[in-house]
Amino acid sequence: MDNIQEVLEGYFKCWNEAFISKNGDEIRNFMSKNFVGYWAHSNIDKPEQYDYNYDINNVLKQYDDAEKSFEPVSITKRKDGEDFLVVGTETNKINNIPHTAKCMFVWRRESGEWKLLREYIELEK
Repeated sequence: MDNIQEVLEGYFKCWNEAFISKNGDEIRNFMSKNFVGYWAHSNIDKPEQYDYNYDINNVLKQYDDAEKSFEPVSITKRKDGEDFLVVGTETNKINNIPHTAKCMFVWRRESGEWKLLREYIELEK
């Protein structure tokens, strides 16, 4: 997958399949071993940090009816196309109720594959 848009589509498709299977192994395959993420919302002062080894399966088990989608606002090529900075809105529909977040992802080419290096997720509410 050389096109970053295809990578993003594959990543979110993988999340949606994992919400059904409750198995996060394929999601982790998209991540760099150096992955770090930050998640926050308006009621906390300091974002929660997580890394490559976080328990994705436990997250998946919390949701019976969930679906993710992503609408990119900007995709910026960096380092001669070896990494991309992607900014947009992620919508998690949980029990048919949409929860939106502003997201920034850093994707980096590692051994010929696109890997998610960092993510920053801030819930809109």
